[in-house]
Formats: sequence, structure tokens, C-alpha cells
Amino acid sequence: MRAVRFTGGLAAAATAVAGAVVLGAPAAADGGPGASTRAERPQLRVATYNVSLNRPAEGELVADLAGGDDTQARAVAQVLQTVRPDVVLLNEFDHDAEGEAVDLFREQYLEVGQHDEAPIEYPYAYSQPVNTGVDSGSDLNNDGRTGTADDAFGFGAFPGQYGMVVLSRYPIDTERARTFQEFLWKDMPGALLPDDPATDAPADWYTPEELETLRLSSKSHWDVPVEVGATTVHVLASHPTPPTFDGPEDRNGLRNHDEIRFWADYVGSRRDSAYIYDDEGTTGGLRPGSRFVIVGDQNSDPVDGDSYPGAIDQLLHHPRVRDPRPESMGAVEAAAVQGGANDRHEGDAALDTADFADDAPGNLRVDYALPSKNLPVRDSRVFWPMADQPGSELTGVYPFPTSDHRPVWVDLWVPGLH
Repeated sequence: MRAVRFTGGLAAAATAVAGAVVLGAPAAADGGPGASTRAERPQLRVATYNVSLNRPAEGELVADLAGGDDTQARAVAQVLQTVRPDVVLLNEFDHDAEGEAVDLFREQYLEVGQHDEAPIEYPYAYSQPVNTGVDSGSDLNNDGRTGTADDAFGFGAFPGQYGMVVLSRYPIDTERARTFQEFLWKDMPGALLPDDPATDAPADWYTPEELETLRLSSKSHWDVPVEVGATTVHVLASHPTPPTFDGPEDRNGLRNHDEIRFWADYVGSRRDSAYIYDDEGTTGGLRPGSRFVIVGDQNSDPVDGDSYPGAIDQLLHHPRVRDPRPESMGAVEAAAVQGGANDRHEGDAALDTADFADDAPGNLRVDYALPSKNLPVRDSRVFWPMADQPGSELTGVYPFPTSDHRPVWVDLWVPGLH
């Protein structure tokens, strides 16, 4: 696992290990939604947020963040200062090997009050390389060309585009963190490998040679252990590919299904997870009885949209996973006002987490914070204010001031947290 050096506002005490910083004790609970509840009854707020802090060229995000005056980044920081999660996964945050973008975002945006919101410090950060933009050397979309963004192990114009980062107010046990960037799709038993409809052979969209190198994760899958008081909470982070932008072979829809299935197997029985291996060669899944939260933009709605049937249900109906069904009235209002595909949706608009194109696919529930059943839930919501409520200027309508996704958070009771 390649180490990445991060520094931050408390960097004098930092030790860099495997892409995360190890610093002093987390700050005391501070203001924002739920602050009084935290003061009376300690709890852990875990969030996921696709922040759309991706840029078209390598190094551009670092350049944009320098100086602390990027308008989008300031708005994203204000959202996080409003929601105030203790641990948050940021999807679509471009990865760079030195961790410069993460440092800049923490120091010049999160640790600076935005529009009268209180600053927030995340002394611990975890980020690793992802598959986006990493050239496979093959013609994965079968268009007769190689070396395109669609031929990378994960769609991307450069390595690290659409990356991920976990920010935490509690220590991250980097020694026990696991990454699954290089796990091969073919090594999942019963993998839904796509079929070329132009031939009679089954599951032959990819050649045998391509399957020997084709990775399951379009970005990566990470098991990030966070030390919350006397309890370890495993943050299981990912960002499966959208189930669109393909053809009748449905290669992205099938991959999305299996990327979601990976976590279902990982937190399942020893038999379910026996096939799994991480980037260090360690096999097996999560130890039975472990506490975890599955977070990320899963790009799958349980009812509407273009997902392969049952994709996200693998988690929502998993015997060890709790679905807190977070809601917002802003999503209900948006679906009614925008109409289009939203009028044809069968799912509950209150559960939507992303404001997509009105004609298709419409607004969907695609972002999730799903805790294990041994972590009692105290509250869970989607940050999507109604148009006349404070904070609506941070969500808005296209072109969005922040992102087309909304933060999703869950408040948990964790044993040993005082």
C-alpha cells in the first residue's frame, strides 16, 4: 500500500502511514445540526457526500484550491460545516499522490469559517490511488481504439480523477486499513460478466486476456477502521460505476451490480467472503460481529433509474445491514417542481439524494450511509433544504453551486464513546 503524505492544521504531531495522518485526539463536539444532542448523548455522525470536486485535467484541482478562494469548494466546505459529520467520505475528489488537494481543502476551506459557519477540523485523512484513468492497455468498450478514458480500469481522463477521501475527527487505524483496488472482476464467483450480443458465446464481451487484468472496482473499495473511543467502526467506502453509458451488453450496469455485491459478500458469512483478497494478498472479509458503515455514491436506486435489477437491494436487504431510510422535504419539493421523469417514478421522492436531469433519469436515491445492525441509529437525514429554507442556496438548481448530489448522514450510538 503506497504511503501518501498529508499535513494539516495539526500537522506538527503527524505521522504519515499508508495515506492517512495520525495526530492527536479529536476535537470536542461543536455546533451545527444535532450538536445539543451530541452534548447530552454522545453519538457518531457518519456521512457520505459526492462533492463533484473533480476537474478535467490532472493537477487542476490543486491549482483551483490554492489560495482558498474557489467558489465551489467554499460552498462544499460550508455544507460540511453545516452538517458537521464526524467521519465523511467524499466521492469525486481528485486524488493526487502527495495529498496536496486534501491538505488544501482542509486547511484553506474546512478550517476557515464559510459565511458565518464555524470552522471544522479533520485531523485524520485517508486516501489511496483509484482505478479511474489508469489505462488498461485494452479496448474495453470494443470501439476499435485503445487508450481512451473508456478503456481505463475506471472511466477517467487521468489517474485519480473522480477519486475518494475519508476525513475523520477520530483516529484512523491505517495499519489495519484494507484496499481492494486490484481485485479482479473474474475472481468473484458467479460474476455478472457482460455478453457480446453479436456472438453466440456467453459472457464474451471481454476477451480471456482482458479478464486476466480487468479490475472489479471502477474506483476502489476501502475498509477504513476508525477508532471511536473504545470501539472500532469500519468505514466501507466505494463509488461504483454508473449503470449507464454503455450498450445492450450492459457492461456498466453489470459491473455496478457486482461492485455493490462486493460489500454484501465482505460483511456476510466467512463462506460468502472467502474469495476476497486485498491489495496486500490478505484473504477473507470482515470479522463477524464487527461494526461498520457502508458509505458512498452507489449509483443505484432501488426502484427507479437504470440499475441492474436488485443491485442496491443486496445491501438494503442484507441481514447484517440496517437501512435508516433518510429523508428530506427538499427532495420532495424538487421532484414536484421539476417534473419530467420524476412524475413517472415509483419510488418515494423523499429518499432522493441526487438532482439529476429532469428528462432522464430524474432525481434518484443513489448515496447511502448504511450501518451494521449492531450500531443503533439515532437519526439519519439527507441535507436537501426546501427552497425557502436556510441552506437552499448551497444546493440550488443546475448549474449547482456545490454538486448534483446531497450529503447523507446517520447518527449512531457507539459503545465506549463518551
